Amino acid sequence: MKKFFAEFFGTFWLVFGGCGSAVFAAGVPDIGIGLLGVALAFGLTVLTMAYAVGHISGGHFNPAVSFGLLAGGRFPAKDLVPYIVAQCLGALAAAACLYVILNGAGATNFSKPGDFATNFYGEAVYNGKAFSMGAAFLAEFLLTAFFLIVILGATDKWANGKFAGIAIGLALTLIHLISIPITNTSVNPARSLSQAVFVGGLAMSQLWLFWVAPILGGVTGGLIYKFLLQRETAEA
Repeated sequence: MKKFFAEFFGTFWLVFGGCGSAVFAAGVPDIGIGLLGVALAFGLTVLTMAYAVGHISGGHFNPAVSFGLLAGGRFPAKDLVPYIVAQCLGALAAAACLYVILNGAGATNFSKPGDFATNFYGEAVYNGKAFSMGAAFLAEFLLTAFFLIVILGATDKWANGKFAGIAIGLALTLIHLISIPITNTSVNPARSLSQAVFVGGLAMSQLWLFWVAPILGGVTGGLIYKFLLQRETAEA
């Protein structure tokens, strides 16, 4: 049971810290943290929770990661659904807290794509560029696949596991630096679900992509590492 609570709290922290930084701090005039700050915030949430509770649950905090680790032979199928439930509940709880805090400033009138850190495609949110559904799908797929390759490599028995959390956190930072302008970055279905539920409308209608693409990418990354990269012996 402790591992499910670890996934709940880890995913809560990811959404509260990552999405919270986007909602409250990204656009503050003169002192806002901007794209770089939000990307770093998401990376720091995973890095900190990897060391805090990773030893309890493995530190997935993301349904796509759980699927990818299952495909990579690092995670038992019997725990898949309970992990995903715990992750989604943690994400929703964090989004609820963000909503309540935001409502304290009377600012919960969501009217455009990207509001409340929601994911999107086909909308010109940043720099006047609207990326197509296909472009968004490919970005989410590729970035999640590489995220799993980093996770599996950094936590491999032949790797230096003491630094795994740093590598994984920095990988997530890089992912956000690449894809915030494209989709507001998902690579995590639980994170996408939590924000979309409170915004509704377009965010909910596009939510399918931010489940399907990351999960397919995670599974692909897991299979790539297992069959093409994983070492079976100490010899190179």
